[in-house]
Amino acid sequence: MNATVITYFIYLTISVILTVWVARTLHKNGRGFLVEVFHGDESLADSVNHLLVVGFYLINLGFISFALKIGYDIENARESIEALSVKIGMVMLVLGIMHLFNLFVFSRVHRRSQYRKTTGFDPA
Repeated sequence: MNATVITYFIYLTISVILTVWVARTLHKNGRGFLVEVFHGDESLADSVNHLLVVGFYLINLGFISFALKIGYDIENARESIEALSVKIGMVMLVLGIMHLFNLFVFSRVHRRSQYRKTTGFDPA
């Protein structure tokens, strides 16, 4: 195996492990919030939580696959580390952006739910 193929393998391994770790963390810690948003309906909260995780996996694993190509041959360890740094950094940025987007959406849903609960009026 040449250095480029080894770099691809390392990139895929680290990226998939990061994605799985973040997805599991979000799934575990997001459940309580979703139960509150859905007014104690645990079945609905679990269903939405599962669907969010599936979407999270599809988007992130798709991005990881899409961004696999490095575009040049890697000749030594330094080039491999530099390429991995850029690739893993991009994956981490996408994971962070996805997380912030989810938090934004959840906060809007929660705020709307609280408003509806206190006023009896749906602002939509």
